[in-house]
Formats: sequence, C-alpha cells, structure tokens
Amino acid sequence: MIGKLRGIVDSFGTDFIILDVNGVGYQVHCSARTLSALPSPGQAATLSIETYVREDQIKLFGFASDAEREWFKLLQTVQGVGAKVSLSVLSTLTPSELATAIAMRDKASVSRSPGVGAKVAERIVTELKDKVPAFADIDPGAVHLAGALDDKRAPRPVMDAVSALVNLGYGQPQAAAAIAAASRHAGEDADVATLIRQGLKELAK
Repeated sequence: MIGKLRGIVDSFGTDFIILDVNGVGYQVHCSARTLSALPSPGQAATLSIETYVREDQIKLFGFASDAEREWFKLLQTVQGVGAKVSLSVLSTLTPSELATAIAMRDKASVSRSPGVGAKVAERIVTELKDKVPAFADIDPGAVHLAGALDDKRAPRPVMDAVSALVNLGYGQPQAAAAIAAASRHAGEDADVATLIRQGLKELAK
C-alpha cells in the first residue's frame, strides 16, 4: 500500500492533483483545503496517502498531514459516511475544528459541509465522541457541560445562562465554554445573572 508520495505537482483537477513521482503521474484526490495549500505546478509537494483498492479501480486520497488522513479514516467508521462525505467535512473543517465540533456536540458546524445533512452530522458527533483523538486545547469542563446540556442534565441556572448567551447571538459551543468557565469562577451555586455576567467577560477575553 502507498502511505506517502513525494514528487512534483504536475496539474490540478477539480478535486485531485497529478503528482509526478520520478516520471510517473499519480492522480491523488484531496480535500479542497489540502488542494488550496499545495504549491503551484512545477514545485515539490509531499502528501500522506490513503489507498483504496476496489475490484475495478485503485484510488489514492492525499492529505496535508497524517492527522488529516486519520480523520478521513475515522469519519468513515460512521454509518452513511463514505470517502466523498469525509473529504467534504475535511474541506470545511480543519482536524482541530472537527475535534472541537465533536467534543462540543456542535452539529451545526459539521452540517456546514456540502452534502452533510442534519442526520449525518448528528451521527458524526454522536458516534465519534468517544473515538476522537485528544481534544487538544478544548476545556474538559466545557466538553462535560456540552454533554450535560445535550442530555438536559445541567443545573437549571447553567442551562438558562447558556440559553441567554445563545439568544444574544453566540453559538452554542462558545456559550457552553464561556458558562463552563464562569461556573468554575463563580461557584456551583451562582445564579443566572452572575453566570451571564461572568460568561460575557469570558467571551470578551
């Protein structure tokens, strides 16, 4: 199996490049994000490769990083998600943004990807929430709160405070993160007004 290719960019297609490796032109399908990051024809490029072998074809998928390739494979463990949808998601969200969206149960961000409807986005954030790699810089308290909000297990003042920030125009993930931080500073017994005030301070940082 081909795991990596290093060569000269020959030409670009709508969703692929031709990479010249020692005189052999490989057609490599990429996300829009990866394509936009590649150099101009005639310049050197390196891609992490996922090789698909079917009865009637061999298809190469290329990625700017090993992390993007792992996400490509992980997304396809979700029911109804194939290579095309995986590339669409990775064209819209970076691996870090995707990890954040899944950790925060942010279905809206995932569904911004072309071809990804609400049901598929729901399955992605639900089925991958325990499989994703470490969530990097995501606040564990915000992740926990996002899950509690989803299951309606969060304390009423916290739920009301998050709802208030959402009504002010903030996204649910940002509101949840801000109120999670506010709750830590203000204490578990803080009232709605205190949480909102502290949450707005967090968002202003």
